[in-house]
Amino acid sequence: MHHRFAVGSLAAILLSGTAFSASAAEYFDRIASFPIIANLPKDADPKGATVAEIISASEDGKLLVYTDSPRKAIGFIDIANPAQPMPGGLVNVGGEPTSVKVIGSRAFVAVNTSESYTNPSGKLVLVDLADKKISGECKLPGQPDSISSKAGVLAIAIENERDEKVNDGALPQMPAGMLVLGALNGDKFECASLKTVDVTGLATIAREDPEPEFVDVSDDGKVVLSLQENNHIVIVDGRSGKIETHFSAGSVDLKNIDTKKDGKIDLSGSMKDVPREPDAVHWLDANRFVTANEGDWKGGSRGFTIFNKDGSVAYESGPSLEHEIVSIGHYPDKRNKKGVEIEGLEVAEFGKDRLIFVGSERGSVVAVYRDTGAAPEPLQILPTGSGPEGLLAIPSRNLFVATSETGFQAEGGVAPHVMIYERAERAAPAYPTIRSVKNAAGLPMGWGALSGLAADRTQAGKLYAITDSFYEGAPRILTIDATKKPALIMAETFVTRNGAVAEKLDLEGIATASDGGFWLASEGNLEKGVKNLLIKVDAKGTIQEEINVSASLEQGAKNYGFEGVTVTGLGASETIWLAVQREWADDGKGFVKLLAYTPATKSWGAVRYPLDKTENGWIGLSEITAVGDRFIVIERDNQIAEKAKVKKLYVIAAADMKPAPLGGELPVVKKTELRDLLPDLKAAKGYVLDKVEGFTVDAAGDAYFVTDNDGVDNSSGETQFIKLGKL
Repeated sequence: MHHRFAVGSLAAILLSGTAFSASAAEYFDRIASFPIIANLPKDADPKGATVAEIISASEDGKLLVYTDSPRKAIGFIDIANPAQPMPGGLVNVGGEPTSVKVIGSRAFVAVNTSESYTNPSGKLVLVDLADKKISGECKLPGQPDSISSKAGVLAIAIENERDEKVNDGALPQMPAGMLVLGALNGDKFECASLKTVDVTGLATIAREDPEPEFVDVSDDGKVVLSLQENNHIVIVDGRSGKIETHFSAGSVDLKNIDTKKDGKIDLSGSMKDVPREPDAVHWLDANRFVTANEGDWKGGSRGFTIFNKDGSVAYESGPSLEHEIVSIGHYPDKRNKKGVEIEGLEVAEFGKDRLIFVGSERGSVVAVYRDTGAAPEPLQILPTGSGPEGLLAIPSRNLFVATSETGFQAEGGVAPHVMIYERAERAAPAYPTIRSVKNAAGLPMGWGALSGLAADRTQAGKLYAITDSFYEGAPRILTIDATKKPALIMAETFVTRNGAVAEKLDLEGIATASDGGFWLASEGNLEKGVKNLLIKVDAKGTIQEEINVSASLEQGAKNYGFEGVTVTGLGASETIWLAVQREWADDGKGFVKLLAYTPATKSWGAVRYPLDKTENGWIGLSEITAVGDRFIVIERDNQIAEKAKVKKLYVIAAADMKPAPLGGELPVVKKTELRDLLPDLKAAKGYVLDKVEGFTVDAAGDAYFVTDNDGVDNSSGETQFIKLGKL
């Protein structure tokens, strides 16, 4: 029997009509995250290209097999204990693997061996799981892109993809793609059973050049094939190879979407007749299938569609999923033409529930829906690491797995990960930790890049955050209700100057002022001509005063300036303290300033703070918060995942904070470690996020911190908002 939890009236009001809400008692939570570089040979360059793209699993669900195109290999992950995945090594397959499907005791790997776009080639490689050795190969008539199998039918989509650099990627670009079918007896397979199905002449777009993208086989051996750039779908009998039906994937009209790359998330845009251009496609039952409408060429419909077998539309998501992604801070503003790019799909039955998993390539999440036979019921959204591509359900073990195609290890960032989730009865899902409610227009407030926190002076659980320069077109103060789980962004206040949204600000710190307004810290950037500023705004966000540091100090200022701000005292004794992130020209190595500004006398002073040492990257301050008789700072390195070593809260006694005038010798304060935040960050079971940037203590004495997701730019978009309680 499936128990259901009622949605509280407030939540029902706050969340959108298709919102992911607490309507089911069983949820997936992430239980492990496996870095792909753990599978590399010891002598391999850890910064070298490596990905996990498409993934499959052994029949017992204890061994994962994924494609790693840059390494020309398939990789193995032992998940006998899914909470502790172990490396299983790589097997070279002699080309770029594009897809993999485990059938019985063997992995069937589609491999691209093309020497060029105009001379494509490929092969099917069979790898025995027991000894991880190649046991057979079959030549394919072109470049494969997807492989699927069920009911004794093997299906391979031969894409022969277009060169996007030729004529702006316009079609046709020959040779044409096709569908290849094969017959299976268990996992026994003969190359001679392979046959080609011609799918030219079907689509209205580039009829002579179909570009098959994704293929799926139903329980009764029917094959559904997406021709992405051709915006077409073909259904074939997998045994005879007869084309049973085909039809256009159609288009959608989109309203309430962001269409401009202008540094703000503005859901007032629209687009008409947008081709769906489906990528992944998956059968739901014998009569329906679902498509992920990535729109890789001219499309970008930002959603997914459930089709009936006859081509009629049973359900269209429109921008509803994208709105949910906006509300949890995962919207990629720099990708507005195509939005969140829905790309991956999985369908599986867990108990009595048929679940649909929908992956957003650019939003770096997977949404989970329950199939109802009509409009699917949204259940939850899972964080996946950057660029989820391969989605895999393992119902026999109550597991779901998502791969990460995108990695930033070459730039010193995080490598691709495979993330593992387990379904169980829970009061609520662990993610998201924070989300926005709907605004006055009935749309979710866009947010991301939370870079500072402050607490309301009287109301427990009421917090304020600010967004940094990633949203340069929309600097905002966000009001948060932290008494809810997830925490709710309830309101947004734009920071304005002379009646217009303020420009050239990089807001990194916020503190509440005694008059109901706020003090803001804006970080300088010498390359962009942006100064370090202490800013006073009223409760409506109107700038009342902008305060520069002295000219002599500004000359020594480097990037990595003001990062946090806090306030002590009242009236004539009021002091504004600012944390400088890293050393400036007049600082000794390993020391940074804590600047003090006295509004009554308009004077500056400072103390020096000693930084920890780090073996990799740099280390600096991200926040400063005055709490009673002590100051609490965030000190962190700029490292991510397994390289992260320092994410800490340190305490300085208020009595030690005696600023000296600038230009002379500054006293060095003593710090005491209060809390190592690494265990808190690791508790999310993903990789450790690098930017711990906001911290505050509310009116009831409860502490909170938040990470900055960089506006989902070269980032997974994940935000961890964590309540620490009393410290």
